[in-house]
Amino acid sequence: MKKTMPKYSAVVAAIASLVIASSAAQEKFKSGTLTVPLYVTVTDEEKRLVPDLERADFEVYDNGKLQPLTLFENKSVAIAAVVMLDSSGSMTLILDRVKEGAEQFLMRLLPEDTGRVGAFNDKIQFLPQDEFTSDRDVLIRSLKELDFGYPTRLWDAVDESIRRLESVPQRKVILVFTDGADTASRRDLDDVMQQARLKEIMVYAIGIETRISPNGQTQRSSPDRGLKKLAEETGGGFLLLKKEDELGPTFTRVAQELHSQYVLGFSPATLDGKVHKLEVKLKKPGLNARARKTYVAAATGSTH
Repeated sequence: MKKTMPKYSAVVAAIASLVIASSAAQEKFKSGTLTVPLYVTVTDEEKRLVPDLERADFEVYDNGKLQPLTLFENKSVAIAAVVMLDSSGSMTLILDRVKEGAEQFLMRLLPEDTGRVGAFNDKIQFLPQDEFTSDRDVLIRSLKELDFGYPTRLWDAVDESIRRLESVPQRKVILVFTDGADTASRRDLDDVMQQARLKEIMVYAIGIETRISPNGQTQRSSPDRGLKKLAEETGGGFLLLKKEDELGPTFTRVAQELHSQYVLGFSPATLDGKVHKLEVKLKKPGLNARARKTYVAAATGSTH
């Protein structure tokens, strides 16, 4: 027995060192020091999702320089999502339909996904108040408790959503719906763009044009133009609707995209603390890739 003990101890020590190395590697991936992740949506000319591509079909460029891929996955990654709905005065007539649409998104969350729902007007509301949950029934019930208000604090709502996502372990997503422009926020588009970039949060935006008639005069309300810029910058999508009956299919589409994205990654050559431009290209013709357009090449970063 004494002769075999050193060998046994050596094996235990080797396994322990592998476990420590594996944990360290995971932490480095999470901190963004070694791997820059990109979540990529690929569609064809008919806007259909393309699910069967391989690593060799993609090219990733960092500030114009082709990068070797150190990560490629073609499987769903767990998400933490904030579904944030405009409930200001102009939404009064259609908010119930919007909640029905949002329910279609929540129903399609996977067991490992978590979420919260929220509303913004002159105040900003989150439910459940203190935590994310994977219980879809709780989330759907929470939709019915969201309140009305009047001014539109759009950018404050996105900013507060980012803050609540900071500590979650899953990849972070905000799905925001509005029919109008920001009218009362302390934050602005540049603020939330910078925070979304630093925290590596993907923003999807759904907008709809509505007509309201205060004092008998008909006015048209259109989604804030900054939403499209924010969605494109972070790799999400911007979807502009003309009709209320498009709400359910559109929320469903967002859920399908989030669970059908490719995960690409590369190790940055330099960590200079600056904003770098990202570009994803596809070798196969007729396909379109959508991913975030920038990242901060910092030695430390947010968890993914």
